[in-house]
Amino acid sequence: MRHLITPMDLSVEETMNILDLAERISIGPQLYKHVADGRQLATLFYEPSTRTRLSFESAMLSLGGQTLGFSSAAQSSASKGETVADTARVVSCYADIIAMRHPKEGAPLQASIYSRIPIINAGDGGHAHPTQTLIDMMTIRQRKGKLNNLTIGFCGDLKFGRTVHSLVSSLTRFSDNKFYFISPEELRIPDYLRDDVLNPSNSTYEEVSSLEDTLPKLDVLYMTRVQKERFFNEEEYLRLKDVYILDEEKLKLADKDMPVLHPLPRVDEISLDVDDDPRAAYFDQVQNGKYIRMALIMALLGITDPVTGRTVLDTHSL
Repeated sequence: MRHLITPMDLSVEETMNILDLAERISIGPQLYKHVADGRQLATLFYEPSTRTRLSFESAMLSLGGQTLGFSSAAQSSASKGETVADTARVVSCYADIIAMRHPKEGAPLQASIYSRIPIINAGDGGHAHPTQTLIDMMTIRQRKGKLNNLTIGFCGDLKFGRTVHSLVSSLTRFSDNKFYFISPEELRIPDYLRDDVLNPSNSTYEEVSSLEDTLPKLDVLYMTRVQKERFFNEEEYLRLKDVYILDEEKLKLADKDMPVLHPLPRVDEISLDVDDDPRAAYFDQVQNGKYIRMALIMALLGITDPVTGRTVLDTHSL
């Protein structure tokens, strides 16, 4: 049985196979309408979410399956003191696969130890968000035609941004990528990302503070919001939340084919006037989210692709 807890749970080949399956689904979704008939997805969301939870549910319904679950810890037995391990054991009796979001790093991993069905990490604290990583990679590949030899800028909350941590970890496995990390001192990338990911992979990267100076150098820009829920001090949050705002005027500094990605939700770090710019790719990410999650559900459940006649993962390997 396979779980997806971090992007590193997939080899590069498996990652590309899932991206390819998601592309096939996007081209012919009607071919996949009944591949998961009779299967059930449990969405266990211990913290608020709109896109991730609804796209998982939409993905399973679009495959012909059914969904059950809860959208906050208050709606679960966690409010009575039930552990993540016991919840995983219980839900394993009701469903075929689980998507879990949790504010504590490591909670989905803990659940996977006790679960009898596959677990998909839908975000755990500031640690990882592997499904968003696959969405981001799919969108970058659609826009740039490749995942290597790119200069990617990450801007905003790079300390707590699990989407940034996951995407950087994955992109270091592709050759000749260069990274610019654009943030204030207080929100720079965590030490583990430097020590465990960037430096061991001999990645080229720079930590900078100016978005305007960096924009002309980029092939891809990945914006993030400053996350209020990760701050213990509201005054600190208010001081930092508007430090970077991308608007059409700043975009004039960037290449004409530089896509702008954002995992959403945004607050005001991307101005509304950017939405009509052809470089705005964040709503493409939302659409790709459904296709990626359809592909992952199929992959982890070992469902045969009706187009190729094959499964895309060995669900028995560790």
